[in-house]
Amino acid sequence: MRVAILGTGALGGVIAGCLADTGAGLVCVSRGRTAEILEGGLTIFTPEGTVEMIPRDRYVLIDSQRGPLNETMCKSCDVAIIAGKADSTPELSSIAEDIVSEGGVVVSIQNGLGNSGIIASRVGWERVVGGSTTHSAWRDSEGGVHWTSRGSMSIGKMDGSDPNPTEAEFVSLLDEAGLNPTWSSDINKEIWRKLMINVAINPICAIAGIRNGGLLEIPELWIQSLEAMREAENVARASGVDLGAMNIEDYLRKVVTATSENRVSMLQDLMAGRKTEIDVICGAVISKGEELGIKTPRNEVLLALVRGIEMSQNHD
Repeated sequence: MRVAILGTGALGGVIAGCLADTGAGLVCVSRGRTAEILEGGLTIFTPEGTVEMIPRDRYVLIDSQRGPLNETMCKSCDVAIIAGKADSTPELSSIAEDIVSEGGVVVSIQNGLGNSGIIASRVGWERVVGGSTTHSAWRDSEGGVHWTSRGSMSIGKMDGSDPNPTEAEFVSLLDEAGLNPTWSSDINKEIWRKLMINVAINPICAIAGIRNGGLLEIPELWIQSLEAMREAENVARASGVDLGAMNIEDYLRKVVTATSENRVSMLQDLMAGRKTEIDVICGAVISKGEELGIKTPRNEVLLALVRGIEMSQNHD
């Protein structure tokens, strides 16, 4: 099986490193500084403290800024994993359309809502697989990928159908790679659960400039996190998402404790002066809430604050 990873940043780097240890053919699609770094190989710092070096000859590297795919790469992959930021989904979907074989599938493991629809507009819903992951990672200034905590991956068809042979083989490959995958018959629920965690942790940690564990140390921030999460839960349930019985405070506490040393990607983006994914996290909850007539004031405030920080950075 040949797998392309579109967006080989922190999380994409973890997946690439894990797949490099299997017998899969690996294609890394990146651009700019990340592509330059990958020319020299991939360095991963594991949660256990070891350092793994993935040599350059273990993967094919494509710099997406250098123009269209050459003929040898077109329709050459069985699976394309889109791991880039949500604002890059249209561009990456176009690359996926070119690089995936006629019977291949495109998997999104991105944050937020709506990514699958953008991908489907290029390749069709029957070839789209939704995904959610609790693995976490960040990339340092030298390009090293720090895999901060091992988690799991849930993937599944948006219509809840069973995996086809290609998808089943892909799940087996992820398992061989140590990424702890499961096939979900309700991937929309998993995507919403991840979104609920994102609205609770990402913007508040980014605004306060703290690691995840800081939420448990500052009661006022913990209350804000819970309120943002409750709003997302209300919107999800009103949308018809079957979240099942869950105590969101226990759920949030478990995630924050497990990722206490993590620095969320939104904080990393603000520190680096990059645009965040606030629009597809809090913005997604707000938009869906407006559609359903549900108020989301906490998410509106968080969206405004993060946008304000972004604007102030752009004016500096």
